[in-house]
Amino acid sequence: MPDVPPLFLASLDSLRNHSFRREFRLQEIPAPKKIAPWAAALAAEVNSSGGALDPDGYLAEARFVLLHDPEGQPAWDSTFRIVCHVSAPIESELGDDPFLGEVVWSWLTEALDAHGAEYHSLNGTVTRQIDETFRGLHLDGTRVTVEVRASWSPATENVSDHLDAWAEFACTAGGLDPDTPSITPLDRL
Repeated sequence: MPDVPPLFLASLDSLRNHSFRREFRLQEIPAPKKIAPWAAALAAEVNSSGGALDPDGYLAEARFVLLHDPEGQPAWDSTFRIVCHVSAPIESELGDDPFLGEVVWSWLTEALDAHGAEYHSLNGTVTRQIDETFRGLHLDGTRVTVEVRASWSPATENVSDHLDAWAEFACTAGGLDPDTPSITPLDRL
């Protein structure tokens, strides 16, 4: 791959050889093609089963996209941008909490800071979705999902700390205790 920018290759190398808790299942997915000339994307499911993905153990899903434009983009104020998405069902009672968005957003910023991931130009949204299921005229059940869409510019092409912070954030959103992780190595992307 002679025409791949060396900074992007260095950034890809920083995504390799990570270890994640066993409930965090990661895979490479096709990257978006229209946002930047160079991109890589990962998807993860947080699942309490830790082994084969079990629908009853589903806790959250997440995406991590690394974008690189050697010319830079003004909105990024950088040549790199990270875009992430995390979606997790939460307890129905939390759906009405007026501070839910702020709390969930703080999980992201705290994970970035805890992992020493230097960044700037962070922005995004926290959305709560409330689904009510009816059978005839009666409410049968309510499900609340919180979704976070965020993007930021890493300070360097080494995004290793950003990947670890994203994984921790996804696990936190899925309700896992960050103090008791079980680790599974990621051999390669």
